This record gives sequence, C-alpha cells and structure tokens, in this order.
Amino acid sequence: MSLLPFLAVALLIAAFFWHRWYSQRKKREQLLAAPLTPPQREVVRQLVPITRQLPQPLRLKLEGKINLFLDQITFHGQNDLEVNEAMKLSIAAQACLLVVNTPAWYDTLRTVLIYPSAFRTRRNTHDGYVVQERDLTMLGESWARGPVVLSWDHALKGGLDAHDGHNVVIHEFAHQLDSLTGHTNGIPILRKGQAYEGWEKAMLDAYNDHVERVQNGYRTLIDPYGATNHEEFFAEAIVTFFEKPQALRRDIPALYAQLAELLALDPAKWG
Repeated sequence: MSLLPFLAVALLIAAFFWHRWYSQRKKREQLLAAPLTPPQREVVRQLVPITRQLPQPLRLKLEGKINLFLDQITFHGQNDLEVNEAMKLSIAAQACLLVVNTPAWYDTLRTVLIYPSAFRTRRNTHDGYVVQERDLTMLGESWARGPVVLSWDHALKGGLDAHDGHNVVIHEFAHQLDSLTGHTNGIPILRKGQAYEGWEKAMLDAYNDHVERVQNGYRTLIDPYGATNHEEFFAEAIVTFFEKPQALRRDIPALYAQLAELLALDPAKWG
C-alpha cells in the first residue's frame, strides 16, 4: 500500500497547526505593538495612577500588555455585578505591571471573576487529623492555571491608592507569577542569569525577620499577612516593591535587589 496518502494527510495536519501557530503569533505581536485608545489611556491614568510614574518606554510596553491581557481574559461579574470596560482596564493595568518588562506571561489564565465587594467562600482547615469546613471572607483568590477571583471594591481602591501598601490585584497576580513553575511556593521562575542561591538567601532572611517582627508585635514595612507562609510573603513583598519601593530599597535592600532583577524594574527611581 502506498504511503503517499498518509504523508499527504500528515502534511496537511502539520500545515494546519503551523498556520494556526503563525496566526496566533502574529496576532500577539500586533496586540503588543498596539497603543491604547486615548479614552482607554485616560481611564488607566485615572484608575491606576502608578502608571503615570512609569518611564515612557515602559508605558508603551504596558499598553501592549494590557491589549494582550484583554484579548486573552474573559471577565465574569458575580452577584449581578455588570463588568464594564473601566473595570477591565483597571484590573489589566495592575496585573500587567508585574510582567511589563519581562517575557513572563499568564499563559494558563483565561478567566477573572469579579465580585462587587468582599466575598465568602468555604475552605477545609486541618487541625491534626481533624478536618473542618469554615466560611471565610475573601478579598481575592488565585488558583493555579486560573481563575483569579477579585473584590471590585478592593481592586478599585488598590489601583487608586498607589502608596498604602495594599493591592489585591498585584497580590493575586503575584501568585499567578509564582505558580508558573507548577508550584505556588514563593519561588518563581527566575530571570536568566539570576542565581537561585542569592534569591533564596534574600527571601529567607527577609521572611524570617518579618515573621519574628510580626510575632513580637513590631510594625513591619511588608504587610503582616506575609508572615503566613512563603508564598504569601512573596505576594506581599511584590505589593510593597511597587507601592513603597524607596522604603523597601532602604530597609531590605537585598530583597529589593532580587525583586528588581526578577521583574526587570526599578520603581524606586520612578519619581
């Protein structure tokens, strides 16, 4: 039996997948190169004022990343919340700050769920061999491979106040960044040339000091919630990196240096 029909089918399949890959790549490049419209840009300026501090080349990159994010992500309002473009732009702008200057991307994320305000969820808690189900009030959640769940009240407030040290969108998308390794444990995919030993020492030294300060009732630069575990410390450290960069660089310089290398950003110099 001739192999030609099978080879022809195989070539057709290969051509189909190559064409689809090429089309997706071209679309991605076009989105990343496209600016926001003037009305969209003004919404981002008003709802996420930290973006005004970005150097001009990073502003252009951010707009491209926002376009890519909006094309990829489907937003679903919960509890009768109607999601509008301003909500999408606010969330996208905050989420894309983390990846504005690196190749990292939220490849597996497709859905963001938005509640009007803080929401309740049920979780199993373990006490030895006893498992209990509890109702918890949440401001946000991040699941490996998605979705991300957000309270709009808190997402809006976090975007509007760029210096209070609290930002639920940055926090939850730091978890998404962390989970790109397949595990959410405070060890993200490091930049090329970034040494794991330096990352581990800076993070563990800062985490252990943070936990000790929280346990002793001292004030902390990073939110006390970061003392929960390594992954929560990583998320809160990134929030502090964006919202209180000068203080973080002054008080915990090794941690600041590692986050600056990871994200290829230096917000302490943004003005």
